[in-house]
Amino acid sequence: MAKILIIDDDDQLRISFSKLLTEENYDVVSAASGEAGVEIVNTTPLDLVILDVRLPGMNGLETFKEIKKIDGTLPTIIVTAFGTTDTAIEATKAGAFDYLLKPFDIPEMLNLITQAIDAGYCMRTPVHVGAEPSTYSPDAIVGQSPGMQKVYKTIGRVAQTDATVLIQGESGTGKELVARAVYQHGIRSDKNFSIINCVAIPENLLESELFGFEKGAFTGAARRHIGKIEQANGGTVFLDEIGDMPISIQAKILRLLQERCIERLGGDETIPVDVRIIAATNRDLKSAIAQGLFREDLYFRLKVVTIELPPLRDRIEDIQPLTAHYLKRFSHELKIDNPGIREEALDLLKKYEWPGNIRELANLIHKALIFNRGNPLSVSDLSQIIRKQETPGEIYQDSTQAETIRQWVHACLSDPSNDHSFEFFSDTICAMAVEEALKISNGNRSQAARLLDISRPTLHAKIDKYGINTISSTQIIR
Repeated sequence: MAKILIIDDDDQLRISFSKLLTEENYDVVSAASGEAGVEIVNTTPLDLVILDVRLPGMNGLETFKEIKKIDGTLPTIIVTAFGTTDTAIEATKAGAFDYLLKPFDIPEMLNLITQAIDAGYCMRTPVHVGAEPSTYSPDAIVGQSPGMQKVYKTIGRVAQTDATVLIQGESGTGKELVARAVYQHGIRSDKNFSIINCVAIPENLLESELFGFEKGAFTGAARRHIGKIEQANGGTVFLDEIGDMPISIQAKILRLLQERCIERLGGDETIPVDVRIIAATNRDLKSAIAQGLFREDLYFRLKVVTIELPPLRDRIEDIQPLTAHYLKRFSHELKIDNPGIREEALDLLKKYEWPGNIRELANLIHKALIFNRGNPLSVSDLSQIIRKQETPGEIYQDSTQAETIRQWVHACLSDPSNDHSFEFFSDTICAMAVEEALKISNGNRSQAARLLDISRPTLHAKIDKYGINTISSTQIIR
C-alpha cells in the first residue's frame, strides 16, 4: 500500500482529501505546515508528497527544497491557486513531478498520483542485475546465458558515465528494466528519472509533453507548462520506443543532444538542460533511416553505447530461472503459496517460440497462478493459455464470443447513423479490455498492465484516452 503525505494548512481540504485517498486504498498522513511535513519526511518512508504552495511559515517552495535534500527521488505533486502559479512552476523546474491548479478535478488528480507513484517506484525500487531466483526481488534482470552476460558487462561499464545509451531489442525483452539498471547504478541515481513512452502519448501532444509550452502557444494553453525534459534537469530521461517518434520531434531531440538546450512550444527562449538520455526501440532503425522515418544524424548521436537485448528464443537456458523468478514474484503479489512447476510443463516452455519474449512468459505465469488451485503448474495449465495468446483470427474462428462481437459490428455497419470508422471499433474493444483488466486486478494498474501485456505508461494513456475512471465520483476538491 502506497503511503502519501499531504501538506496543506486548509483543515477541511486535508481531511476530505485524506478520506478520499484512504478509500482509494492509500495510506495517508498529513501535516498543516511545511516544518511539520519535513519532519514526517525525515522520519517516515513515503511514496509521494502532495504539497500546497501557500503555507504558514516555511512556504511550499522552501518546503520542497528541504524535501529534495532529504530524498531527491521522492515524487512531489504541487497544488496551487492561480495567484501562486509562478512558484509552482519554479518547483516543477526544480524537480517536482507536476502541479495542479485549485480547484482540481479528482479523477485527474488520482491519475496524476498513480503516475507519480509509478515514477517513484521506478526510481527507488532496485533492479537486480543477473539476480538468482533464490533471492526474491520484484524487479530483476534474470539469466546467465552468454547474451545476457554481455548485457550485464555493458551496463556495468556505461552506468558510471554520462554517455547516451541506445537499448535495442524486440518487444518484451526488458528494455525498461535495463534502462532503470543503468540509471540506478549511475552517477545521477539520486536525481529524477523520467520515463516517456513515445507511442503512448498522442503525436499532437508529445512535443508539448517533452518540451513544455508557453501561455498562448495554442488554443487552451492558459498557462505555462514545464515539459518532462526540463523537469528532469540534472537527472535522466528514458525515451521508450524512440523509433516511433515523429521525425519533426526527432530534430528537437537531436538539438538537445548536440547543444544541451531546448525551447518550449510557442517560446523563443533557449533553455539550457542537463539530462542524460537513454533511448530504447524495438524497431530496426537502419531500415527506418532507409525509409526516411528516422534521422540518421540522431541515430549516430543516440548510439554512443548500444545494448542489444537477445530475444527469449535465443536464450532458452534462461527459461528455468526466469520461470522460477516469476513464480516467486507473482505468488508473493497474489498472496498465495508458490505451487512450483512440473518438469514436463517446463519442457513445454522451453520448446515454445515466445514471440512476446519475457513479457509473454511473465504474463503466462501470472495468468496461470490466478487460476491455479495449489498444484504445481502442469502442461494443461499452460497450454490452454498459450493457445489463447495466439493471433485473434485463430482464437475466434469458431468462438461463440466472436459471433456476438460480429453481430454487434454488423449492426453498427448496417446503421448509417453509427460511426463506421475502424478507429471506433478498435477503441471500443480496447476500452472494454482496459476496464475488464482493471476489474480483475481490483484497480491495481500494474497488474492490469501485465494482464493486457502493455507497459504502465501505455495503460495510463489508454485510461486517459477512453475516459476510464477508477471512481464514479467527478467531484472537485477546492
